[in-house]
Amino acid sequence: MLEQIDSIRINFNSGSLFLLNLTLAFIMFGIALQLRLDSFRHIFRHPKPIIIGLVSQFLLLPAATYGLVWLIDPIPSMALGMMLVAACPGGNISNFLSALSKSNVALSISLTTFSSVFAFLLTPLNLGIWASLHPKTSALLQEIHIDPIEMLLTVLFILGLPLIAGILFHYKFPKTSSRMIKPITAISLVIFIGFVVAAFASNYSIFLQTIEFIALIVFLHNLLALTIGYGFSRIFNLSEIDSRTISIETGIQNSGLGLALIFTFFQGMGGMALIAALWGIWHLISGLTISLYWARNPVAVETDNALSNINR
Repeated sequence: MLEQIDSIRINFNSGSLFLLNLTLAFIMFGIALQLRLDSFRHIFRHPKPIIIGLVSQFLLLPAATYGLVWLIDPIPSMALGMMLVAACPGGNISNFLSALSKSNVALSISLTTFSSVFAFLLTPLNLGIWASLHPKTSALLQEIHIDPIEMLLTVLFILGLPLIAGILFHYKFPKTSSRMIKPITAISLVIFIGFVVAAFASNYSIFLQTIEFIALIVFLHNLLALTIGYGFSRIFNLSEIDSRTISIETGIQNSGLGLALIFTFFQGMGGMALIAALWGIWHLISGLTISLYWARNPVAVETDNALSNINR
């Protein structure tokens, strides 16, 4: 049954795909409304947490995912889905979870923003590098013949342009921006969950027969991501509060972007879509769980160079 998933295609029509991309752009615009130009100046003065977060996101997680693929040996489409999820930037829900866990919200927003900025280049690059190194996923890439420039431009239009638009809008209309943030976050989250549900509904019977295996893969992969973010931060002596933030940021991936790329460039390949869709659900559960735990065990005294004043 698992082998059959490689040949399954979950099809979205052009209207549905356009709406998904528009939703992702809307989410990115909402994130950008929370930024100020002063934030970037502060980041460049205190770059260590940002650098560690980005290395965790775009270097360690994809490399560790490659190792996990060799260890558990999933079918090719699932392996490629894991690599794609790992290559995506952080998801916007990480900002809410950082606030819930009483972590460094300013650092979370900055990491989400910077990872989204770099994603237009690093997401296609990471996917291409790691997938080409594994014989099973390399064969899939050769079958599909993806144009890396086209993928780069797609990520740029989904993430890059809305980010610039949001920053400029906040600069021109700061009061209006503040009122728009919560409604945009709520609306975009509801729409995205609808797309995840649709991805499952399109292949409901196959999903039921493979749920245990897919769930185990996503659980291990997400646990790996959360652990990498926290452990790597502590190795480099970041504060507890920043380490928690980077853990959440590394463990909460933009699976919506992953789904958009799967429907655009991989013809809705079943194994990839199921991995990305289940990740989109599970990282909410794991993120809420760890955030509530940390909220009940807050950091008493912050001694590190946390970016707590970044948005003041």
